[in-house]
Amino acid sequence: MGMPVIVEINDREATPELFDEVFSYFTYVDEKFSTYKETSEISAINRGEKRAEAWSEDMKEVFALSEETKRLSGGYFDIVARDGRYDPSGLVKGWAILNAANILRGQGVRNFYVEVAGDIETNGLNAEGNPWRIGIQNPLKGEREVIKTVHLKGQGIATSGTQVRGQHIYDPKDRNRPLNDVASITVIGPNIYEADRFATAAFAMEGAGIEFIERLEGFEGYQIDRNGNAVMTSGFADYVAN
Repeated sequence: MGMPVIVEINDREATPELFDEVFSYFTYVDEKFSTYKETSEISAINRGEKRAEAWSEDMKEVFALSEETKRLSGGYFDIVARDGRYDPSGLVKGWAILNAANILRGQGVRNFYVEVAGDIETNGLNAEGNPWRIGIQNPLKGEREVIKTVHLKGQGIATSGTQVRGQHIYDPKDRNRPLNDVASITVIGPNIYEADRFATAAFAMEGAGIEFIERLEGFEGYQIDRNGNAVMTSGFADYVAN
């Protein structure tokens, strides 16, 4: 889907074949869910060429998870785009990262890091034997400025905002209203799938998004508004590196 993928493994199980398996999985996901490829399953669905009963099991799962996320977010997550077509990318990325991470776990890998365009699943420790250090970029200054660094050990972290892809997230309850109040919101969750889907929903809520994350058990968030003001949930500081 035009996004960089990074995989780091710090165990003896880090064979070339294992890396190939993980990257092959991401290729599979891209071929199935990319809205930019005419040959993908989601594109065929959007053209009306494939009825629901003929969808693949992965497609059925993603649609079911999307409906669940819509319900849990009070309607602020919706895979129906402005043009009426389905675009599940707000959930698929985190879902795919988690599945790729589970491939590694299934092979007995204990210490690894999987990232797709800034959304990350971690497990165990980094090469120095410490929790993984993740930098949160300043959405108003560009990717070279890190404004917070967090330590993660087995959690997922996702950021939603407009810095990389522009205005690609919208408010499903008012699809024509631009989202200008919040520059980015970063969410730490029990895994990257959970962090990613709720970061997307929280960004659509604008200023109320950080309050939504505060109410979610097991989640923490860090929100930056268009003026550079930051607010964090009550437990976020526990992850911040000294």
